[in-house]
Amino acid sequence: MSIFGEVPQAPPVAVFKLSADFREDSHPQKVNLGVGAYRTDECLPWVLPVVKKVEKLIVEDSSLNHEYLPILGLPEFRSASSKVALGDDCAAIKDNRVGGVQALGGTGALRIGAEFLRRWYNGVNNTATPVYVSAPTWENHNSVFADAGFKDIRPYHYWDAANRGLDLAGLLDDLEKAPEHSIFVLHACAHNPTGTDPTQEEWKKIAEIMKRRNLFVFFDSAYQGFASGSLDKDAWAIRYFVSEGFELFVAQSFSKNFGLYNERVGNLTIVAQDGENLTRILSQMEKIVRTTWSNPPSQGARIVSKTLNCPELFAEWKGNVKTMADRVLLMRDQLKGKLQALNTPGTWEHITQQIGMFSFTGLNPKQVEFMIKERHVFLMASGRINMCGLTSSNIDYVAQSIHDAVTKVQ
Repeated sequence: MSIFGEVPQAPPVAVFKLSADFREDSHPQKVNLGVGAYRTDECLPWVLPVVKKVEKLIVEDSSLNHEYLPILGLPEFRSASSKVALGDDCAAIKDNRVGGVQALGGTGALRIGAEFLRRWYNGVNNTATPVYVSAPTWENHNSVFADAGFKDIRPYHYWDAANRGLDLAGLLDDLEKAPEHSIFVLHACAHNPTGTDPTQEEWKKIAEIMKRRNLFVFFDSAYQGFASGSLDKDAWAIRYFVSEGFELFVAQSFSKNFGLYNERVGNLTIVAQDGENLTRILSQMEKIVRTTWSNPPSQGARIVSKTLNCPELFAEWKGNVKTMADRVLLMRDQLKGKLQALNTPGTWEHITQQIGMFSFTGLNPKQVEFMIKERHVFLMASGRINMCGLTSSNIDYVAQSIHDAVTKVQ
C-alpha cells in the first residue's frame, strides 16, 4: 500500500485540457480558440521583434552573470513596470510611495498580494475578510485567494447575459452592499473572459462607491497595451484610482504584451499611503517571497527592463504591441461582419464592443458542445473564444460553425 494511495485524482485545468483535446483531434479544419495566447495570421506563436533584439543584447553583454537577484527582484525591472502601469507623471511615484515585487507571472503577483492581504490587511490573519471576484472571472482568481487562506470568496455582478454587456447596476449595488474593507479584484482592462470593460464614466462611479465605503482595490492587469493598442488608455482605470488617493495593489503580467508566456514575468505594484508604510509593506513581502520562490529568475525581467528603460526599444515595443492589438480588432470586425452576412440569429454587436484577447460569444453549453464535436472548433464551455485563434484562412469556417450552432442547437 502506498502512503499516497488515498490521494484523489484532481480534475484537469479546463483550458489546458481543451488544448490537449485539440492536439489529439485529426480533423483537417480543426481550430483552437481556447488558450489565451497570441497567434499570427498563420496561427503561429509570435516572438516580438523587439524581444529578439533585446535577447541578442543580453547574450552579448559580458557584464551579466547568473548571481541571485534580490529577493524582491531586479530593481530596474520593478520600477519600470510600476511606471508603465501608473504613468511617468504619477504623483504617488514622485512621493516615493510606490513599490514593486517581481513575481512569477501575473499569477505569482496575485498570489503574493493575496498572501500579504491575508496576513496583514486591516489586522492580522484576515481569513474571514470577503474577497469579491466578478461573475464570471478568470478561473484562477478564486483558487489563488482560496489557497492563500481566504474563506469567504464571493461573486459580484458583472456580465449581463441578456444584453451581452456590463451589468453596471448590479455591480454598483454589490459595491454598496459589501461589508466595509472587503477586497475587490478588478480587471484593469480587457476583462477575462467577457472582453467587456466599464467606460471611464462608469469607472468613476465604481471608484466613488469604493472610496466612500472603504473597499480595497486589487487590480489584475494582464493585457495593458494589448487591449486597445495604447498603454495609457488601457491603464486609465488604475491611474484614476491612484489619482483619487486609493491605496491599492496591481498584479501585472508581461506574458501577453511581450509574448513572454514561458518566462513567467510579472510584477506586483503597491501604492501605499506614504513611504514609511511602503517600507514596512515591502519588508513583509520579502518574507513571503523568501519562503515561496526565494529569488525570482532573471532572463524575462532583463528583457522587459531593458525594453522599458531604453526610449528607442520602448517605442519599438509599443509598435509591436499595437500590431497585435490591431490584428485582434480586425478579427473582431471580420467575425461580426461574417455572422451578420450569414443572417445568424441574434445580435453580434458585442463582438466589436468587447475588447482584448477574449470574446464572450453568448453561445450556450450545448452550442459549445456542437462546435467542438461536430465542427472541431475548440472553445471554452462558457462560450469564450480567443480572438487570436482566428485567421484569414479559418474565419469563414468558424463563422459558419457559429451560425450552424445557433440555428441548429437551442
